[in-house]
Amino acid sequence: MTTPTEQIQAQPAGKDVKQILAELSEKFPLCFSQSGEAKPLKIGIFQDLAQRLSEEDGISKTQIRHALRLYTSSWRYLAGVKVGVARVDLDGQAGDLIDEQQAAHAAETLEQSKAKAAEVRKAKAAAERAKHKEQQKDQAKAAPSDKAAYKKSPTNKASVAAKAAKLNSKPQTTEKVVQEQAVELIALNTATLKVGSVVQLKVGLKPVPATVLEVVKNDVVVQLASGMVIKTQGDKLFQA
Repeated sequence: MTTPTEQIQAQPAGKDVKQILAELSEKFPLCFSQSGEAKPLKIGIFQDLAQRLSEEDGISKTQIRHALRLYTSSWRYLAGVKVGVARVDLDGQAGDLIDEQQAAHAAETLEQSKAKAAEVRKAKAAAERAKHKEQQKDQAKAAPSDKAAYKKSPTNKASVAAKAAKLNSKPQTTEKVVQEQAVELIALNTATLKVGSVVQLKVGLKPVPATVLEVVKNDVVVQLASGMVIKTQGDKLFQA
């Protein structure tokens, strides 16, 4: 899933994100998991990890952000963010419950991620078909005497055309028109931002609620209601 405001950047040297998540699952098994249902994470889990991980763990704050971003954008995590489910801390202690707004945001993010994955699969399939077609043309040119054997019947052409039209048509389930209500946004002064402040992060055409985790000059790390951690710029944040 593509994260608004900031795309996932190249991973830092050393441990990769999957290795870090495996270590977190082993060190905090009541909080993180590598398979099955994922529990919603406590708001502020980033700071808890930064404090609990020692230098011997060899995991930087940047790597923690990458790992949390990948973990909280996974389909199984988003599917587990449901109304009434408790968020957990590193020791598995239950905390705040997921409300309707948080659950709706997670469901929307999951739907968009799946739709994008379907589009990628469709594009890949189209590229494979085009490549195969070019290979058939090259074979036909290399062996002119075999043209009759490679000639397709009208019925086969019609079948291929029908399949191509079906693949190129957009699934009905994703044809949804969303009418956005205009929202007046009030800019924030990043100099006044503090850890724990509740703000609005502009994502696409609409703002979503977020909690400030870290402020470094004009860079601000926030956590969305779904648990996703994002590093953004101060001009993308507005008063809640």
